[in-house]
Amino acid sequence: MASAMESHSNAVTRIASIIRGFHDSKSPFRIYHGSTNSTRRRSSLTNIVDISGLDHVLFIDQERKTALVEPNVSMDTLVQHTLAHQLIPLVVMEFRGITVGGGFSGTSGESSSFKYGFFDRTVRQIEIILGNGERVNASRTERSDLFWSAASSFGTMGVVTLLEVQLREVGPDPHLELQYLFANSMDAALKTMQEAMSDPESEYIDGIMFNKGEIVICRGRVNPGHLMARTEPVRRFARAGDEWFYIHAERQMRKAKASPGSAIDYIPLEDYLFRYDRGGFWGGKYCFQYFFVPFTRWTRWLLSWFMGTSIMYHALHESGLAKQYIVQDVGIPYGKAAEFGHWLDDNENFGYYPPLALSIDDNTPEILLNFGIWGPGPTDRLQFISKNRKLEQKVSSLGGRKWLYAHTYYTEEEFWSIYDRKQYDAQRKKYFATDLPSIYEKVKMQIDDVTPSWYQWAWSLRPFAGLYGAWKAIRGGDYLAKK
Repeated sequence: MASAMESHSNAVTRIASIIRGFHDSKSPFRIYHGSTNSTRRRSSLTNIVDISGLDHVLFIDQERKTALVEPNVSMDTLVQHTLAHQLIPLVVMEFRGITVGGGFSGTSGESSSFKYGFFDRTVRQIEIILGNGERVNASRTERSDLFWSAASSFGTMGVVTLLEVQLREVGPDPHLELQYLFANSMDAALKTMQEAMSDPESEYIDGIMFNKGEIVICRGRVNPGHLMARTEPVRRFARAGDEWFYIHAERQMRKAKASPGSAIDYIPLEDYLFRYDRGGFWGGKYCFQYFFVPFTRWTRWLLSWFMGTSIMYHALHESGLAKQYIVQDVGIPYGKAAEFGHWLDDNENFGYYPPLALSIDDNTPEILLNFGIWGPGPTDRLQFISKNRKLEQKVSSLGGRKWLYAHTYYTEEEFWSIYDRKQYDAQRKKYFATDLPSIYEKVKMQIDDVTPSWYQWAWSLRPFAGLYGAWKAIRGGDYLAKK
C-alpha cells in the first residue's frame, strides 16, 4: 500500500500544481476524466486538468470494510477487487464503465438504493483539490459542507482525487436469488415494491414496465440459505451467448403471471450487478433497428462486442445521434409515481417503457422512484426539444428531480428555481471553485440553430451517422480528448 499511496500522492501533487497555476492566472479550466456516461457533447474549453491516470484501487480494508480508490476506477474493476476479499460496494451502478468518481459527483443509484441511498451516501470521505490548488480531505464530519457540496456537483466544487467507499460482506462465490413478480398496473407494481421493501430479506429491488398492464418487479437477495440445495441451473448475463436481461425478464414475468412464485433465477452476483450493461437496458435494440439488422438471438451473439455500454457511448458521441434519442432518468416521489406512470403512457405516449428503481434521497420527505426513459425521439429538432422540455416540466410539477447526466433543457431561471443557487455560489466562493464551470454551464444543452440545412438533412438519413459512429468506436482511441 505504501508504494501505491506514494505514486498517488506524486500524481496529485502534479495535478494540484497545474490547478494552482490556473488559479493564479485567473484562467477557467475543466477536468478531463478519460470517460463519460453523459450523452452531452464535450466542452471546447482549452484549459484542461487531466486526471485520467487516477484509475487505481489503492487498498481494500477487510476489517473496516472499505475500499480506498481513485476517481476513475470503473465499477467492474472495483467489484472484481472487492469480490476477491468477499466484499461488495453497497451500491453498484449497472454499467461497467461508470466510475467511482462519476458515481459520487453525479447522481447514481441502483437496485440496492432503497436500502443505502444514492452512491454518494456510501462514500465515507474524499480527498479533493480546491480551486486554488490546496489539497484537503472532507467527510461527513470533517468539512462536511464541502463533502456534501461536492456530491452530485458534477465536478464543479473541485477535483476529487481519492474516495473511501463503504463495502459489505457477501461470502465466497456469491450468487443472487432473484424472484420475478408480476403486476398488472402501476398501482399494483407500487404495492408489490412496498411489500418487498418491508421484507428484511430483500436486498435488491427494481422492475421493468413493458407496457401499462405488464410490469415485472425483481426482488433479490444474496446467498439465501437454501441456495446450495437448488436444482435450477445458474443463469448468466455477461457472456456473448447469454440472453439480454430485459428479454429474459419478460419471459420470467409471463411465467410469474401464470404461476405466481414460480419465476426464480440463481445468478452470479457480478452478472446480476451488470445485467443491463449488454444492450444498455434495451437501448441496444434501437441500434439493430437503426442499421436494419434483424433483432434475433443469433445477431445479438454475433454483434455482442458492440453492445457493451462503453462502445455504445463512444459511438453515440461520435455520431451525434444523441440529438435523436431520448435518454433520461428522473426520480419521482413515491406517492406521485403512479400519476407519472399514467402520464407517460396516456398523455405523452412516449412509446417505450422504463426500468423502475427505488432510491432514498435525504433531500426529499419520501423515497424516490427512478424512471429511466430511453428510446427514439422525434427527428424534427424542435419537436425533440419540446418533448424533453415537457418531461422536465412534468417532473418538476410532481416535486421530482432529474438526473443531470442527460440532455438538460431548463432555462437558467428554471434550473435555479429547482436548485439552491445562493448556497451553491457561496460554497463555490468559499472553496475557490469559481474558475470551474458552474453546474448549469456544464449540464445545459446548447440549443443550436434548428433551421434545417442540406447537411443536417443528409446526416439524418439512416444509417450514415451511425456508420460513422460505429467506425470511430471500432477504431478506438481516446475519443474524449481534445485533439
